[in-house]
Amino acid sequence: MTGELKRTRELHGYTADTLPLQELLAGDEPVVLKGLVAQWPLVQAGLRSHHEAMSYLRSFYNGKTVGTSRGDPQIKGRLFYNDDYTQLNFLSQRAPLDHVLMDIEKHLEDERPPTNYIASTTIDACLPGFRRDNDVPFAAQGYEPLASIWIGNRTIASCHYDAPNNLACCAVGRRRFTMFPPEQIFNLYPGPLEPTPGGQAVSLVDFSNPDFERFPRFREALAAGQSVEVEPGDAVFIPSLWWHHVEALSPFNTLINYWWSTAPKFMPSPMNALYHAIWALRDRPEREKRAWQSVFDYYVFGRAEQAGEHLPEQARGALGPMDDSSARRIRAMLLNNLNR
Repeated sequence: MTGELKRTRELHGYTADTLPLQELLAGDEPVVLKGLVAQWPLVQAGLRSHHEAMSYLRSFYNGKTVGTSRGDPQIKGRLFYNDDYTQLNFLSQRAPLDHVLMDIEKHLEDERPPTNYIASTTIDACLPGFRRDNDVPFAAQGYEPLASIWIGNRTIASCHYDAPNNLACCAVGRRRFTMFPPEQIFNLYPGPLEPTPGGQAVSLVDFSNPDFERFPRFREALAAGQSVEVEPGDAVFIPSLWWHHVEALSPFNTLINYWWSTAPKFMPSPMNALYHAIWALRDRPEREKRAWQSVFDYYVFGRAEQAGEHLPEQARGALGPMDDSSARRIRAMLLNNLNR
């Protein structure tokens, strides 16, 4: 399938200290940064052996349990659903990180091992001190991202999107990223909003064997998509809301990622607005929905200043520039209205 997609653009010559962050944000498309974190000690340990990489991770482990996902060999690493999409095809539980590493290590040579996955675990919470020598210094560019670690064997994170921007650093093992722009949501056949394998709706298409009779519009997604295989030390920048399907290709894999938003902290998750809109708008008569679409285009999706620019500043209220104070007033008003 990946032969049908264009290759993601690559940049060379950058290091963690010279990350061209503003250029990446302005470009608003995925970019591979070859060798960005190649000098990290974890990357170097993994190039020597999987066992050495595991020993390096253990050297920072503080004994706290972490969220884990475990599936039978039959799921072939694809963390997904049962046949009717009502339950997940794996078990989620908390376990010591070193026990998960031990189980992965025990099955390194298996052709089809049980799936073991530690997803999106805050690094500082379980591996204190790790980031001293294995980090990208975002603070120097004015951001404080959430830094997470992902550990597993040959796992598949089905195609999904994340609200924040994402810098995914391939530390141990190889990975394949397949990515689509946000507007391809119509052609990717998203599954339920809940439950989900990892917190976000995922595409129901099996990328290893697409069923084009059942999902015919997926061909259109492929025409707009892109793919790349990355090596240890490479990083992939994934802009906010871009769909991405991530396959770990090695018997042991570790990824470090950074999520951050350029929006002010007083702005809540847009998913709250999505659920509210589904509740308040989706099932209204079509004529009303089209009218409300115009209202939203005017107040929300047009220029930020559009709806208030013809009003005196003192009369703009919620139509004026958003700040922490106005955000608090709107939140209080919504809570009051929803609790009536």
